[in-house]
Amino acid sequence: MNMLASLLSPSPLLTTVSTSTASSQQQQAAAQTVRLPPKPLATTSTALVAAAAAGLLLLSPAPAPCRADPEFSVYYGTAASAANYGGYGGNASKKDTAEYVYEVPEGWKERLVSKVEKGTNGTDSEFFNPRKRAEKEYLTFLSGIRALAPLSAVLDNLALSDVGLQDQIASADDVRSDQRSDGAGQVYYEYEIAGAGAHSLISVTCARNKLYAHFVTAPNAEWGRDEAVLRRLHQSFKTIDPAAPPPVTES
Repeated sequence: MNMLASLLSPSPLLTTVSTSTASSQQQQAAAQTVRLPPKPLATTSTALVAAAAAGLLLLSPAPAPCRADPEFSVYYGTAASAANYGGYGGNASKKDTAEYVYEVPEGWKERLVSKVEKGTNGTDSEFFNPRKRAEKEYLTFLSGIRALAPLSAVLDNLALSDVGLQDQIASADDVRSDQRSDGAGQVYYEYEIAGAGAHSLISVTCARNKLYAHFVTAPNAEWGRDEAVLRRLHQSFKTIDPAAPPPVTES
């Protein structure tokens, strides 16, 4: 009976071996867990992409600042004769005695017109862009003109006293002319000259027995850059004599 019980009882040797085997497997698993290498932070391709992006940021130039639209001021011109060069004296201001106005961009400089120049070709005022002196606007006038000549003749008459205008017309790719009237009935002739080296806008009118011609001109490179501003200057010119009747236009 005792022999049968001993045969049916679990063997201490087998139990010890099983326990030892399980313990060994747990130790091996723990060792394997400890020996696992750390997970890389990024793959090689990801690192290369990040490095390339950083390089582009360093090499890319900073964006250029946007150039704001320029401010404008109003110039009041008196169209004084050469004999009255330098003003009328007294306390009269240009604004009180002005015969015409036009806008001037901020930063443009006024060129002092000499008495000789005023007497020969009638230049009354001139402003220019200091970055490019050939980009400018100016006004000439002639006294004793009661009415505008035909549209086709006025431009040729202006060129007689302006050698630069003669050359520009001679080399022009296109010359356009038009006529407009303001709200008061004042008639203006308008010309656009697309020359080989420069572009010009001219506005001509008569008032107070005078012919006024306002010029806006610029080399083609500056015209391409500043066309909107230059057209605004052209449109800003007008005579200011509310008491004068509208000028008569010859047929």
